[in-house]
Amino acid sequence: MKKIPFLHIILFLLTLFSTVFVGALQTGADLLKDPVQIYRGLPFALSLMFILLTHELSHYFASRRHGVKATLPYFIPAPTIIGTFGAFIKMKSPIVTRKALIDIGASGPIAGFLVSAVAAAIGLGASEIVPMSETKGALNLGDSILFSYLTRIVVGATPADADILLHPVAFAGWIGLFVTSINLIPVGQLDGGHIAYAFLGERHVPLSFILIIMMSLLGMRYWEGWIVWAILLLILGLRHPPVMYWEGSLDVRRRLTGFLALFIFIITFIPVPFQIK
Repeated sequence: MKKIPFLHIILFLLTLFSTVFVGALQTGADLLKDPVQIYRGLPFALSLMFILLTHELSHYFASRRHGVKATLPYFIPAPTIIGTFGAFIKMKSPIVTRKALIDIGASGPIAGFLVSAVAAAIGLGASEIVPMSETKGALNLGDSILFSYLTRIVVGATPADADILLHPVAFAGWIGLFVTSINLIPVGQLDGGHIAYAFLGERHVPLSFILIIMMSLLGMRYWEGWIVWAILLLILGLRHPPVMYWEGSLDVRRRLTGFLALFIFIITFIPVPFQIK
């Protein structure tokens, strides 16, 4: 008889509550005066939770397909502007081959990318163009290549003295795309690190070191958060655990998957994610 995953369920519900809570605050709801207004956080929370769940379950099912034991997703509620630190699954057995490593590593970002892009497009369609004076002092979100393109297609040209007030679903999509790009950085044991190791083997270590230097330079010039990420990735380690069987060259499907992941990383990367106007 299978055990009921109480911890996973509790963490999921806590994260759902925390994201609904901050989502309501983002809409201007005064929850102290009128707690019922918390429902206004549902569009943001449900969109973001679906994006995170899609990403992690894609990893989970890819792991199961390759006979790798993995846990269900652990969601992490947090007092942040999005109400969570994200979610993760734990591998409980080694990944045996490079093919499995690519399938497992790329499945989450690709699936998460697709639902994030859809959420961003839908949310942009419901977003408002407002005078720039209304967003003065607000948090300004940076643009990736993809988000900038979606904005031009869905919203159209924005007047020079105006700005776009993102709908909560668009904000959730933006977060999903940003998280996708972070996960695809080809360093260490990030999803991008799994893919880089499957392609390069031990040669991924110099690449990881170069990227850490580039992130540090980006942090000094543009957004300080990149320095935090560089330090965190150094602490977690740049070297990837070896696979058990280093079989011959990768097949065409895995190579295309790897190049697709690289393409997604390029079009979702945001050099300056956050700024105060």
